[in-house]
Formats: sequence, structure tokens, C-alpha cells
Amino acid sequence: MRPVPDDLEAVDLTDPSTFIEHDQYAMWRRFRAERPVYRHAGDPGFWVLTRYADVKRVYRDDQNFTSERGNVLQTLLAGADTGAGQMLVVTDGPRHTAIRKLILESFSPRALQPVMDRLAARTKSLLDELIGAGTVDFAAQFADRVPIATICDLLGVPPSDHSLLLDLNKKALSSTDGGDFTDVSHNARISILYYFAALAQDRRDEPRDDVVSALANTLVDGQPLSDQEVALNSYSLMLGGDETSRLSMIGSIKAFHDFPDQWRALKDGSASVASAVEEILRFTSPAMAFGRRTLADVSIGGEQIAADSIVTLWNTAANRDESVFPDAERFLIGRTPNRHMALGYGPHFCLGAFLARAELGAMLEVLRGGVSHIESCGPAKPIYSNALTGMSSLPASLAPAI
Repeated sequence: MRPVPDDLEAVDLTDPSTFIEHDQYAMWRRFRAERPVYRHAGDPGFWVLTRYADVKRVYRDDQNFTSERGNVLQTLLAGADTGAGQMLVVTDGPRHTAIRKLILESFSPRALQPVMDRLAARTKSLLDELIGAGTVDFAAQFADRVPIATICDLLGVPPSDHSLLLDLNKKALSSTDGGDFTDVSHNARISILYYFAALAQDRRDEPRDDVVSALANTLVDGQPLSDQEVALNSYSLMLGGDETSRLSMIGSIKAFHDFPDQWRALKDGSASVASAVEEILRFTSPAMAFGRRTLADVSIGGEQIAADSIVTLWNTAANRDESVFPDAERFLIGRTPNRHMALGYGPHFCLGAFLARAELGAMLEVLRGGVSHIESCGPAKPIYSNALTGMSSLPASLAPAI
């Protein structure tokens, strides 16, 4: 990796290569110490927040900040999000509350129980194949398969289409090489929306016990959601339900290799699976950044930010803030308290948080009982994105417990 430039203004946070070519955590330490509220150049420019307290403040303030002009760099810099007012993550106010309530009903314990049962069986079956099998690609052979299947089960996507949607998901916000993926990303998102619009039509005609059926057949404010609204919210749920779990699963294997004492702590029970899940989420923070637009002039960290400005919230920086997380650069699975923001915070807190934690927990339970030690066996392949961080490939060995 190249050193972080002496002049932080030379850092281009819109370029996915920035996070591959530099140690992003060293970069964030510099920003927190020197420019915690930073105006990034560009047309349009945008504000960059890297301290935990500042990021948390904006997440929970939906009076002065809105998501309806985009919530990731790609849409914020474009000036608009076509899903605004229709897709939950880029909708505020009463409409946000109404759609969120509808979706939360589909995440009830009754609705989730069969999905959780299939998750547990799938996790054990796949890991049993990998434990003791020598060098495997943990990403391709496990992490690529479990989260997408789980969220597709919940949405009602048939198993025959899981691979298609995984492939599209991987292209929607990232790529596996350093080239310009703007067109590929756009086409992937459109393809996902078309897929769910067609599924919404099917579920209106023949409802089933799944989330797409609930979205397609339940009234909100006395009116059914349009096919576009069903498609947009299904897309958002699938993207969120896959990316965070998949990338944090892969990252956890690398973390346990790099911090073998933490693997021993999990094995001997000195740290719980539940606390390990939270530390994995904090340490990996797959959703690198979200953003908002200001609705009024605001002051943050002594900087005056004008109305209608883009403000970006860097989870990867906030979750390594030393003032909140002692030894922030260490992976410590017994860390407490651990109030990370890997799943967001405030009104737009991740709907799939329970699912992400359940998936990681199921994985750790099987690994803890069946694996003696974990070894990373070759160079990992990073993803390229200015919204997500993680790996698309990770050669690893899972030695069986004796």
C-alpha cells in the first residue's frame, strides 16, 4: 500500500482505488485527528465526517438532514435518487414510518422462524463440507451462498434465481477489479428492479407467505404500493440483506487469522458468540459510508455547513474512533460496550440487523464447535467501491477440531 498523502486534500474519496491503494484506517486516523469535519473538493463537493459523535448525531437527526436526495455517494453526487419517496432508505417522514412498519411486520418471529431453520441447516451443511477440506475460497464456497439464500428465502425468490441475483448484487455497488464499473453497476440495478417488478405482479396474482407478497398486497395509507415501490424496496432489502453479512463473514475469517488469541477466546468460551458478532460487525464495517443532504444551515465540529449540502458519514472511520473504542485497531471479541454503527443508527437503522446477527451467529456456532484453528492461505481479493469495503475472495483453511 502507498502511504497516505501528506496533504489530505490529495485524497479522492470518490475513487474506489483510494481504499485499496492506501491503508484506509491509517487514512481515517489522520482525518479524525486533523480534519474531522472536512470539505471534499468536487462538483459538487461534499462534507466528510469521521468522528463517532458527529456521525451518530447526523444519523439520528432527520429534522436537519434528509435521505431523499440520495444516501450513497453515487446518488448524492448525481443530485437525486429515483427511489426517493418510494424506497424506504431514501424516504423520510410519515411515508418512511408507514413503509417501515409494513416491512417490520414481515420480520416478525413467526415469519422469520422457517427462514432461521433453513439458515441453520444450510450453514452447517456448507461448513461441514469446508472443514478439513484443505484450502478453500471461503468467500465463494460459503459467504457467497448463505446470506443471499437467506434473504431470498425471506423475499420469496425461488432457489433457481439465487445465483442470478447474487451476481447482480455484486455489481450494483462494487466491482472485483479497478476499472470503471459505472455502466455495469447501473445495468445491474435496473435488472434487479425489473426482476422484482415481475415478481410483484406474480405475487399480486398468487400471494404467498413472503415479503414480496406482503409488499404487493398490503395497503399503506389506504392504497397499495405500486409495482415500482415493491421492486425498489425488495431491491433495497436484498442488497442490504446480502452485502453486510457476506462481507462481514469473509472479514471475520481474516480477522481470526490475524488475531489468533481471539479465536482461542471464542473456542474456550471466554467471549460469547453474541459479543463476537458485534465485534465482527464493528471491525469489518462493510457499509463504508452513507450520506445525507442538509435541510438547513448547521454547525458541526465548529464548521458551518450550508443548507442543501452533501454530508457523508464514514462508518469505517467512526467505528475505529479511539475516543469511543479503546484499542480500536484491535479485533477484540469480548469488547464491551460495543455501540458500533455498522448497521446504521437512528430512523434508518438497518431493518435486517436481526438477520445479519443471526447469520454471523450461526456461522460462529458451527466454526467454534467444529474447527480447531483458522488460517488465511493466500492473498485476499478486495472489492472496489466507495460505498462498501471487504473481500470478494479469501483462500483459507479450516482445520477440524480434534
